[in-house]
Amino acid sequence: MSRISIRPGFYLESLGMEHADIVFEAIDNNREHLSKWLPFVSFTRKPEDTEEFISAVVNKKPHEKEEVFTIWYEEEFAGLIGYVNTDRVNRKTEIGYWLLKSKEGKGIITQSTRQLIKLSFKRLQMNRITIRCAVGNTRSSAVPKRLGFTFEGIERQGEKHDELYFDLEIFSLLKSEWKKQA
Repeated sequence: MSRISIRPGFYLESLGMEHADIVFEAIDNNREHLSKWLPFVSFTRKPEDTEEFISAVVNKKPHEKEEVFTIWYEEEFAGLIGYVNTDRVNRKTEIGYWLLKSKEGKGIITQSTRQLIKLSFKRLQMNRITIRCAVGNTRSSAVPKRLGFTFEGIERQGEKHDELYFDLEIFSLLKSEWKKQA
């Protein structure tokens, strides 16, 4: 999979080594915005850190590979979205995402997530999708709410962020629920 078109000028493109510089620059230029909720930002200090991340994503064995996409909006890089913690035996996955501050409020993550939902239920044959958001990250948690996910509860201290632990809101969507919405 290389590109998923959402509409002209707005698409998802499979993450590759050719994106390393633009992803690192985006993180570096949006460090204050992104670091509030995303623990990986503090570990991303130099371009080689991003290259290492991308290499780990693209070089996994096919049965372990998680699809991660760059988001392009109005032909500009806007963020990343992809699958994490995929369990092929139990047919479940999680969607994670981040967006540049300048691109917020345009429906980019909601529309991108909708595309990954379709992909995971149709092509990947998943039965369950989860989205986890730090408690208090209302912009992020609005996405699964908008897309019909069910709030399941709070995962207490579910994510380490520097020396703190964040509680996470857990949302899920089942294939049978999505079919009713579609």
